Amino acid sequence: LTGCDSGFGQATARHLDAMGFQVFASVLDLQSPGAQELRRSCSPRLTLLQMDLTKPEDIQHVLQHVHTHTNSTGLWGLVNNAGFNDTIADAELSPLGKFRTCMEVNFFGSLELTKGLLPLLRSTGGRIVTVSSPAGDLPFPCLAAYGASKAALSLLMDTFRSELQPWGVKVSIILPGYYKTGTTCDPAFWNQQKQRLVASLPQELLQAYGEDYVEEINRQFIQFMKVAVEDLSAVVNSITDGLLAADPAVRYYPGQGLGLMYFIHRYLPYFVRDLFLKGFFINPKLPRALQQEHNATKKA
Repeated sequence: LTGCDSGFGQATARHLDAMGFQVFASVLDLQSPGAQELRRSCSPRLTLLQMDLTKPEDIQHVLQHVHTHTNSTGLWGLVNNAGFNDTIADAELSPLGKFRTCMEVNFFGSLELTKGLLPLLRSTGGRIVTVSSPAGDLPFPCLAAYGASKAALSLLMDTFRSELQPWGVKVSIILPGYYKTGTTCDPAFWNQQKQRLVASLPQELLQAYGEDYVEEINRQFIQFMKVAVEDLSAVVNSITDGLLAADPAVRYYPGQGLGLMYFIHRYLPYFVRDLFLKGFFINPKLPRALQQEHNATKKA
């Protein structure tokens, strides 16, 4: 179970441990408050493992440990939960490095870990449960780097689902609504990220969009954070069902409003979907250069 420092991973680790399972829980830092909380609240069955999904040596260390401790029993389940995003901005404003980091954590890290554990999962006809995001299915404004990596992850897991059917391995994807997890709802964190983004932008790009454009995106996102759900039980229950149900769902949608969102996405015209996402999430103002053009046209 990856990404157990906070949020879904930590809550799921506690839940599965309480049910009596042997849980291998990965964290970024073995001394983090989240790791210490798991030590306090869980049984000695739970094993904490340090892993940064951008570091192949960390992944290999975890693979070796899990193989050593499950070789005689096999491994029943893998939960790919760890995820990364620290940029809220248009694709053009998002540094290329942010796209790469999202892909490294959300896609390549999960791919390497999954491939490394497949021999154990095939031996038991076990389960793979992966936490993806609706942002991988729908073009949420200002989430291009995160959404593109989650789109790749969802397609990968859907491919695994098809290919692993002959082995009896069942694969499920969790697509949660907006929940309060980790730093995702910390205004100070996002204000700091906004300042770093503005400082890193080429002058020409900053002139075209304007600093106030980036400020407004950040303001709207912080406002949106207030609707984040604190009770993570719907997601934890979906992950647990994916691991234990005789016939788990291919996709789980824990969270309010997702049914309407996907209905609009699948059945209504694109412009309706785009208007809905802007109204629901972030509706950027006109970039500075376009405002100037607009004002010049009005005067003419």
